Formats: sequence, C-alpha cells, structure tokens
Amino acid sequence: MNQDIQTTPLRENTAVSADGTVIGYQTLGAGPDLIVVGGNLKTSDDYLPLARLLARSFTVHVVDRRGRGASGPQGPEYSLAKEVEDLRAVQAATQARLAFGHSYGGLVVLETARSFPLFDRIAVFEPGVPVAPVPTAWMEPFRERLAAGDHYGAFIHFIQGSGGAPDFMNKLPHWYLRTVFRIAFRGPSWQRMRPLLGACLAEHEQLAAQYGRLPEFAGVTAPVLLLVGARSKPHHREEFATLADTLPNAVLRTVDGLNHMGPSERKAAPVVAEQALPFLL
Repeated sequence: MNQDIQTTPLRENTAVSADGTVIGYQTLGAGPDLIVVGGNLKTSDDYLPLARLLARSFTVHVVDRRGRGASGPQGPEYSLAKEVEDLRAVQAATQARLAFGHSYGGLVVLETARSFPLFDRIAVFEPGVPVAPVPTAWMEPFRERLAAGDHYGAFIHFIQGSGGAPDFMNKLPHWYLRTVFRIAFRGPSWQRMRPLLGACLAEHEQLAAQYGRLPEFAGVTAPVLLLVGARSKPHHREEFATLADTLPNAVLRTVDGLNHMGPSERKAAPVVAEQALPFLL
C-alpha cells in the first residue's frame, strides 16, 4: 500500500436522519462519491483500510451506522426502516450515486435501493438478506448474559448460536471458549466491539424479521456486484447464489481466500478493493 494512501486525511462529517438522529461518517479521497456501509459489531474505523484503497478512485464516505461511533443511539423504535432513513440522509448530504455494503450493511444498501433509486451501481459483500430462517435460540441467553454484564458470555452465545461460527467451535464447551476469548479478545478491536453487543442483538432481531421477503428484492434494479467469500460455509454460498438469482441485474463473484469478515479485515481489504473497483468505476 502506498504511503499516500495510508495517510490520506480523514474528514469527519454528519447528516441528520428523518427522526433527528445524527449519523456520523468519515470522508476521504477524491473522485465520484461512494458510501460504505458496514456490518454488525463494526464501526467505520474497521473499514478504513478498505476505504483508503477505494479512495484512490473515489471520494469515500464510511458510515457509522446508528448505535456506534459518531452516530446517535439506535433508539427504542429501532428498525431496518430507520437504517434506510439514515442511509438516505447520508446520500442526500453527499449526493453519492455509488454504494458498498457489507453483511448487515449490505442489507441496508439493498433495502434502500429496493424502494429508492438513489444508486447507479452497488457492490455488496455477503449481504444480510435472509434466504433461510435466521437462528434465534441464542437471543434470550445472550440478552440475559448482557444484562448481567457478562460480555464474553453473551458474545459466546452469539458466536455459537447465530450460525456463522466454524463447526468445531460449536462443539466446544462454554467454559473453554470463555477462557480462550478472554485471551484472544482484549485489544482495540474488542474495545470497539464490546459496546456494540446490544446493537448486535437488535440488528439480528431485525434480520430475523426479514425472512420471507426475498422476492421483494427483485425491486433492486441497479446493477449489483455480489461478492462471496470462498471460505464461507457452502450452504451460505448457496443462499447468496439464490439472492443473486433474485436480483434482476446482479453479478455473483466468489473471492478466493476470504470469509464473511473480508471487507473489515486489514489483510483482506486489498482483495476486496481489487474486486469492487472495476465494477464501481
């Protein structure tokens, strides 16, 4: 990565959503405007390595979704519709006609594009549009552990219950994972993640509520690049293929070496940028 890309200055900006919630976003680069919307348990800072690469060609606006970073709280009336209002506010402020979404952020981008023709081109990495029912059994024990102040315990229920963990991890006892997580999760990434656990639950409740709506996403008429990690579980890759078939103007591309977290990982960012840039230009 070139030094000028590493040190590209960031500009802090805000937009005001329809309900008055302030939505913060970080801006860098120059060129056509591109909004980046991140996933669950992530802030805009997690996407800066990717954003700095995209900023070679675009003015990139990396959003802190509500409940994190420089943005206001989710609020008691939180819903996917609120996220759409937030993205519309950022788009109105930036006039961006391009969008990149990861995971839950990909769902937000596609849900927005389904109803509002704001974007000329969209790239998404494993967007959270449910094709199959979303696991929910983990949510109540997660809520209980979180209420008790047991962040590691709550996180373990999420990892084991939400369906994204490697199969071997689902077989490990809770006490063992707690010990491992206390060692593995204690640096800056955990410090950013821990305050987002409550938002994680609210977002997954919304995710579960979207099951059965897949046909509605045929309303996304903008060209879509749908990126999928080759290291993601086979049944998840099949679900993304089903979503690609539903979207009327989508290209499905499998990216070698990456899993679901690719866009938010520093080492994987160049691979994601290499895939997205030609499509968005």
